Amino acid sequence: MTPLLLLLFFSSLTVGSASTSAGENLYTPKANLIRYWNKEVKNNHAKPTFLLSKASPLSAVDAERFSKLAAQNALSSQFPAICPTANLLCFPDSSPIVQELISHPNVDAFKIIWRQQGIFFRESMLKKGKVMPMPDIKDKMPERSFLPRSISSKIPFSTSKISELKKIFHAEDNSTMETMIVEALNKCEKAPSPGETERCVGSAEDMIDFAISILGRNIAVRSTENVKGSKQNIMIGSVKGINGGKVMQLVACHQTLFPYLLYSCHSVPKVRVYEVDILDPNSKAKINHGVASCHMHTSNSNPNHAELTIASGPGQIRACHWVFENHLIWTVAN
Repeated sequence: MTPLLLLLFFSSLTVGSASTSAGENLYTPKANLIRYWNKEVKNNHAKPTFLLSKASPLSAVDAERFSKLAAQNALSSQFPAICPTANLLCFPDSSPIVQELISHPNVDAFKIIWRQQGIFFRESMLKKGKVMPMPDIKDKMPERSFLPRSISSKIPFSTSKISELKKIFHAEDNSTMETMIVEALNKCEKAPSPGETERCVGSAEDMIDFAISILGRNIAVRSTENVKGSKQNIMIGSVKGINGGKVMQLVACHQTLFPYLLYSCHSVPKVRVYEVDILDPNSKAKINHGVASCHMHTSNSNPNHAELTIASGPGQIRACHWVFENHLIWTVAN
């Protein structure tokens, strides 16, 4: 082996150890995501394990192969192969969970969540030693992964291209898959609420780009650690106000039902965000690390009925809620 080849060989080993976890191929979707994060996000905080866990499980070889097929508009022929390999939702007609979620015409799953009793609570409850009920924060969506952006960017995500989407995902007329696709497109093409910016993202890179466009490059991902404490009383432990507890802007991302992992992300202009240690009220042991956001309602807002029972007036922060499993928020890093 020539000196030049030896140099290239050992250089590649160095790059691999610095950019990806041990034993991971340099060009898997997850490795590409790590490099993208390092390039676009300007802080030294730990990389978000939550976001990385949603990266496509495709191998580098499969990701490249399916990307070429997508570019040739030939992905449909390989959907039976890509679906389980990429951790997509392959057979929604046989899923009772999916059937339940789409049985509410024109109502997305996120709104169904907010219909639970006890979702909202007063900001004054976020004090060390307070005992309060926690709602069911468990994710009801089927598990899926993002597609690599090299593939998702080539999929025609538009109601004007519905026939092409149906072909790619083998969606028969009047099938659950067709209903799921149509409802996701309608939601994603709906005009955002006044004062908000909204975008649906089908790759982690697209989500990073949207968060940066709203908040800048010094950003952090925040999500509740697990579902412990759900549907029972909890005790509040230590509480940390993000941005010093000051009112701030954030980007919230909520799952939308679709064959691959799709998030609806929107800017929220006036909130306070807290990270909270959640304790067992009997043993006082820490069981979870939660994220709560508290929303300020203005005279222009139209809070739902549950929020109205909490909020005491326009311009005041009273309606708080936990960030549910597999939902996440983006804030400035601090």
